[in-house]
Amino acid sequence: MKSLASGLTTDFYELNMMQGFFLTGKNPEVVFDMFYRSNPFGSGYCVFAGLNELLADLQSLHFSPNDIKYLESLNRFKPEFLEYLSTFKFRGDIYAMEEGETVFPGEPLIRVHGDLMSAQLVESMILNTINFQTLIATKASRMKYVSRGGRIMEFGLRRAQGVNGAISASRASFIGGTNSTSNTIAGKIFGIPVSGTMAHSWVMGFDSELEAFRAFAAIYPDDCVLLIDTFDTLTSGIENAITVGLEQKKKGLKISVRIDSGDLSYLSKAIRKRLDEAGLEDAEICVSNDIDESVIQTLLLDGAPIDSWGIGTKLVTGGEQSALNGVYKLAAKMGADGDFIPAMKVSNSYEKTTNPGIKQVWRFFGKEGEPLADIIALESEKIEAGRDYMLYHPFSEIDFFKMKAAAYDSVKPLLNLVMKDGVSVIEQPADLNGIREKAEKSLSSLHMSYRRQVNPHRYKVSLSGELKALKSSIIMRIREQS
Repeated sequence: MKSLASGLTTDFYELNMMQGFFLTGKNPEVVFDMFYRSNPFGSGYCVFAGLNELLADLQSLHFSPNDIKYLESLNRFKPEFLEYLSTFKFRGDIYAMEEGETVFPGEPLIRVHGDLMSAQLVESMILNTINFQTLIATKASRMKYVSRGGRIMEFGLRRAQGVNGAISASRASFIGGTNSTSNTIAGKIFGIPVSGTMAHSWVMGFDSELEAFRAFAAIYPDDCVLLIDTFDTLTSGIENAITVGLEQKKKGLKISVRIDSGDLSYLSKAIRKRLDEAGLEDAEICVSNDIDESVIQTLLLDGAPIDSWGIGTKLVTGGEQSALNGVYKLAAKMGADGDFIPAMKVSNSYEKTTNPGIKQVWRFFGKEGEPLADIIALESEKIEAGRDYMLYHPFSEIDFFKMKAAAYDSVKPLLNLVMKDGVSVIEQPADLNGIREKAEKSLSSLHMSYRRQVNPHRYKVSLSGELKALKSSIIMRIREQS
């Protein structure tokens, strides 16, 4: 996907602050964390998505002559600041989790190192990219999980929030587990398999439904999916589909049928019975029509014999939750002596009080490779297997538990260097299959109690003893001074 990469892809107050820092000479080296506060959809996890696109955007980020001209026309920015912007490039370092990783609230997904002006400018771009794609990848993964291995076709182009939103949604959906997209340009850009059959207008464009089905089968004999609810699903629709299906069977070919309206459970059962009675046991049933994970789960629990799912609106828009609550907060800034000073936002709401300092996230794994718990620690701490660790609740002063050495098999850091001096140091994939496989592997290792749709088990994300002590000391100092 071609990067917009304009420095104007930011909220206006970022430029206000950036000029202020420029004019006052306050531009120390800093560290920002990007994390999210709570799981969407009542889920027990998120699928981290959008990183590779973000790195490409940051690497090519600049202010064009037209961008500078526009800013000049606002009569708000000094000539010397505009001159600075005209040669601006992002030259920071970025540490991040691997795209496709299963992630949880409160833990840094991205850590940005750079000068204050640069790190502030890219906030909006980071949040826009990661919040949306992580939301949609998570939604897709939930649908895939409840489908019991069924194929999910993303049909969201016409209902997405604009062309760019549709393309990003197709990308994120595929990472989360969809099998194909109807969005042809997304297929070209990302190497996603494309799929699509016919609309009701195809059927209505012929003199009869049977003629329409026969014409489609003749043109697309190896991918013949017949839409059978244009007129009457259980009379003409299925009967004409069976007629064509039997004709195809004589040629060694098969058909599938799609239903886009009505009671999908009742209709799919009736259609399955008719197809089997006609000797078309290998004909598959596809359904669409405002489907989400709860509909999929309900239909399958009801025994609906559905093989594949066409899903649009409630996938590419996030459905009942249209945004992930990801935030971007200052964690450390360099002092006059060259050492980093921990920084944190303190709030009357303890959940909005951030974790200070430069941090790493470590994940403990069991003997079968299953994630057990994550610990947020200061970067200077060494977490290694074979030791007991105290894991402290991120919001409570008294809740903690001991991760005994015998209880876990291995531990690994999750934040790795992905951009150095503004240049990506990871290979950009030619297509999304590797990232999708990473997501599938990460999710499959997660215990089913964290993946269930209703009231999932809460995965433990804790603080190390050193980070907990640092956080408490800063809070006490601020309270004493207020």
